[in-house]
Amino acid sequence: MSNELRDFLALSYGELEDLNLEAKEQRKNRVSPDKVREERLRYLTDEKRIKAVTVLFSDLEGRLHMLDYDKKFLLKSWDNLTFDGSSIRGFTAQRESDLRLGIDWSAFYWAPADFFGPGKVMVFGDVIEKQGGMYAADIRGVLKEFAEQQHKSNGYTLNAANEIEGFLFQGVDAERHYHKTGKFEYVNTGGYYHSLPGDPLRTFIDTTAEIQRAMGFQNEKDHPEVAPSQFEINYGYGEVVAAADQIQLYKLICREVATKLGMTASFLPKPVVGVNGSGMHTNVSISKGGKNLFWDPKGEEKLSKLGWSFVDRVLTAGNDICLLLNASVNAYRRLDPHFEAPNQIIASAVDRGSMVRIPIGNDRSMRVEVRSVGPDANPYLVMYSIFKSGIDGEISKVKNLRQAKRYLPDNIYTALEDFRKSEWTTKILGDDVKGRYADLKQASADRCARLLGTVVKGPEIQFHHEVYNQFLWNQF
Repeated sequence: MSNELRDFLALSYGELEDLNLEAKEQRKNRVSPDKVREERLRYLTDEKRIKAVTVLFSDLEGRLHMLDYDKKFLLKSWDNLTFDGSSIRGFTAQRESDLRLGIDWSAFYWAPADFFGPGKVMVFGDVIEKQGGMYAADIRGVLKEFAEQQHKSNGYTLNAANEIEGFLFQGVDAERHYHKTGKFEYVNTGGYYHSLPGDPLRTFIDTTAEIQRAMGFQNEKDHPEVAPSQFEINYGYGEVVAAADQIQLYKLICREVATKLGMTASFLPKPVVGVNGSGMHTNVSISKGGKNLFWDPKGEEKLSKLGWSFVDRVLTAGNDICLLLNASVNAYRRLDPHFEAPNQIIASAVDRGSMVRIPIGNDRSMRVEVRSVGPDANPYLVMYSIFKSGIDGEISKVKNLRQAKRYLPDNIYTALEDFRKSEWTTKILGDDVKGRYADLKQASADRCARLLGTVVKGPEIQFHHEVYNQFLWNQF
């Protein structure tokens, strides 16, 4: 069909940025959900060039799922969208498969037509159980409810910013072919901050940054990382649910750009032995009435008493929540002290081997950095477990808690054991969801070699939650 016959929405990157920043500001200012919904429905009705709305949600392990709804259908049925939850890992059993999708109208995005297709807009959804309540395995909904409760009860706004590292490899679907090839091929070996203009890694970073900017990410800096073919593209902080949504979009954008370039963007924590792995350093703070509650010019390292209490609670829960922050077999290769691994359950302003670091800050930027997070973890589980632990957790009576030499697990089996026996993880997730999550991680672990060894094994990639599909899974 001739393109001249099609009249679908395709906006310039500048127009996209304006629209996305306006929506982001509404979300930040907590504009009434009813007002936002009315505005979005009116926009969809009036904008004739939109053909479909992509609704996004995440499963229990953090894998992003997308459904396209015809716009006219969605306008009539937005409050009665259903899908089969039994096909989603960690969701319902087959006998109770029907779930609903609610629309979070505040989490609305305009995406570049040249990468996501013309005539489409994107919005995040809330998973709703048959009775109409929040679905317990939809951690985005759990995080959203927790953040709203903290704002209502304490006036807290939970803030987060993530530094997400990844690798760029030759070829499309390089992870899915790893069990056949046994290797990844770099596209660049320049190293930290070094990449020539126009080379494959720089082209990938530049293109990804352009799309992020257009989608309202408010970029800060981007650069090649320490390892060959490794990248990091940083953007501004946001309220915790919006920040977690941006992680999902960041990874989606990276994968889409890489695929169009004939490459693979990988967020495996340690895809190659012998070079630095990839992390997702998670910077968090709490504000109230626009004031950063973690800042105290007279506090130790300029961190307030509330901030240090938050740190102590996170350190106390370190082993309990390790499986939530390091969610795969491969993640435990990264917790290797020879490569700046944050495997010590301590807090430090300078030691990059510490689980928690206290960066230099001021009244606007003071924060706590949780360094032990893998980039393949469910971002909603990461945010929820860190903030829930930091606000509501207990403080251990371990002497010199912030400096005591304790270590995170070096394998997923120990992490699973710690997670299963922990009373705290039961409190934050509930028995049912905790059991489902542990069973999913056990199933992946049981398909892999128990000892990591010095070679990345095919099964730890093949059965990774971000890589698997039914076809690969059934090849066990």
